[in-house]
Amino acid sequence: MPTVVIDGIETNYEVYGSGPPLLMMAPGGFDSTIEKWSTAGVWKGMQPLESLAKHYTCIAYDRREAGASGGRVERLNWPGYAKQAKGLLEHLGHDRAFIMGGCMGVSVATAFGVIYPEATMGLVLHWPVGGPKWHVGGVERFDTHHAFLASDGLDAVVSLAKEGKTFWTNPEAGPWAAAINNDDSFAKAFASQDADRYAGLIAATGRTLYDRDTAPGAEPEELMALKVPAIIIPGHDVAHATSAARYLEECLPEGEYWDVAVEQQTPDAVRERILGFLASLK
Repeated sequence: MPTVVIDGIETNYEVYGSGPPLLMMAPGGFDSTIEKWSTAGVWKGMQPLESLAKHYTCIAYDRREAGASGGRVERLNWPGYAKQAKGLLEHLGHDRAFIMGGCMGVSVATAFGVIYPEATMGLVLHWPVGGPKWHVGGVERFDTHHAFLASDGLDAVVSLAKEGKTFWTNPEAGPWAAAINNDDSFAKAFASQDADRYAGLIAATGRTLYDRDTAPGAEPEELMALKVPAIIIPGHDVAHATSAARYLEECLPEGEYWDVAVEQQTPDAVRERILGFLASLK
């Protein structure tokens, strides 16, 4: 797979199909990788890369600190995630694109929209994360890593990551587990950093990413000022609360809420709704 260095971080990406550009922020929580579009949850049945690439140039990538992409130990935030996506779009020679996010990728997509509205032709927001259970679970994830760091130290974090553990499947491994596992030099630098500083960084990052009981990614005032067409497809489970999708509907002035129960969101129905929305914006 091709890679490009964006803001000093190697990014793994793939381009599928032809037509107008569709930049895709993958589902999978902190394991946001290209393959999750084919293997995770509701996207496994939908197979968006395969189906949407018949009509659009689908640009998919591993988010920083996930999959084969690199990382940097710093306070993680939604603008930083959006910056990676914008850099990839520029690298591929596109000034503007349709933006699609799934799961936690929705939060990256909304951040992208409010920071780079001139580059956003339309937003497809599929099963946004959010809700009180998502919030509580996310805070617990960072707390678990913080506690493991305090009890076992940085070397133990590196050992877990080297076993292929990820922050999503094993919170003790921390947000930089993939980068540690992929890059020995990164792992060495990680293990030698100041543990107290890193502990503070973890606490701050957890509060930054999980700061509300609804959909994170952009502030409500920013969303209410975003004049970009959007389609919001609601989920309904612990991580993808319907209330989070309703929140986005309330905030986005040009947001269209697809009021269809999850049981009726068949792969064919979802594909047709997304394609219809995108076609209406050409």
